[in-house]
Amino acid sequence: MDKNDLRKRATAFIIFMLVFLILPVPTCAAVYTDEIGRSVTVPENPGRIVSLAPNITETLFALGLDKEIVGVTVFSDYPEAAGKKAKVGSFVNLSLEKIVALEPDLVIATANGNRKKIILKLESMGISVYVIRPEGFEDIFKTIVNIGRITGKEDAAAALVDKLQRRVRKVRSMAGSVEKPRVFFQIGIDPIVSVGRDTIHNRLITLAGGINILGDVAIEYPRISIEKVIMKRPDIIIISSMKRGGKFAREKNKWNVWKDISAVKSGRIHVIDSDLTDHFSPRIVDGLEELFRIMHPEKNIVIK
Repeated sequence: MDKNDLRKRATAFIIFMLVFLILPVPTCAAVYTDEIGRSVTVPENPGRIVSLAPNITETLFALGLDKEIVGVTVFSDYPEAAGKKAKVGSFVNLSLEKIVALEPDLVIATANGNRKKIILKLESMGISVYVIRPEGFEDIFKTIVNIGRITGKEDAAAALVDKLQRRVRKVRSMAGSVEKPRVFFQIGIDPIVSVGRDTIHNRLITLAGGINILGDVAIEYPRISIEKVIMKRPDIIIISSMKRGGKFAREKNKWNVWKDISAVKSGRIHVIDSDLTDHFSPRIVDGLEELFRIMHPEKNIVIK
């Protein structure tokens, strides 16, 4: 073999090694079916995750993925550490530019609010987008398991779900032996808006041992007059806070005028943190327990 051949082979080898070093080392990935039936390729143990909804953020933190979360929505404020993460817009009005700039290897979105357009755009750019769609109380546990599976936190998710379901069974057991009060659950002020049969709030009220006075209404969030509330004779009025500058706390005082309502007569008007009853996240069980305490104060025991 002459010197020219040796030089050519040496040059080819050097080029090969340079290309090998420059090209990214392929990472392991798996294909999952998300909660709306799409096939999504997700890298193993994703290290840069963007959450597009507060309930997703809460779930990721609950699974111990603090360091992996690089972006959240503006109203993702629980736990406190979520407030320090980069913001990618609001739940509905997301910023594509901000999401892409964070270089995520996984984006977790929700069909219950995120716009389909931005999900499709992210997907077209080669970004893995897994979409969740919890629609009822029990779906929350399935979603926790799914998020754990795609993020390499299967064991943590299984342990979390087991703990949450034990707490739910405890409430259900206790609620089975108590008198069921009639509950009016208010989520809107002007007009007055409540919750109907097919809402997570109705499910929570029932599990906590109460009767939603609008639990037979097919409309999810029906408007209702004060006169109708009086006719329905609620034993308890529960007002969802919605974090609107204390307006719902002031609304509590407004009910005191209507002395014909038994809930007013007995002083059983309560304000509950809406994050505990509205978010499809692990904290929904905190909401269930709080509702139980409100409805059954005589059961003065620690549930957790």
